[in-house]
Amino acid sequence: MPKLIAQPTRVVADGEPPKLIDEYVGRVNTHATAVSIAHMRSPAGWRERGQRPEFDEYSLVLRGTLRVEHEGGILDVAAGQAVLVRGGEHVRYSTPGDEGAEYVAVCLPAFSPETVHRDP
Repeated sequence: MPKLIAQPTRVVADGEPPKLIDEYVGRVNTHATAVSIAHMRSPAGWRERGQRPEFDEYSLVLRGTLRVEHEGGILDVAAGQAVLVRGGEHVRYSTPGDEGAEYVAVCLPAFSPETVHRDP
């Protein structure tokens, strides 16, 4: 039987200035460990610490541009595009454009503070 997920849970985001994360599926809202799905809204100038997560992360950009700094350079992902960051890759996400960004992130397995491995 299908299960309605009536609303997300707002979770604390890393980085400055603060961004909004609404988790629909994952360890916090539905106690799922296999996958997490979150709606992200980050303001202009947002930047988080680098990370080397154990999970794959797919990000679908709905508005603005999401910047992904990686060991090989910089990738700007525009609205209507998506990016896959494989587990084990070192990345840093930011939204340097004036518009910020709105995107959906899907993590396999689900995002966890214990497996994201943020830089100090």
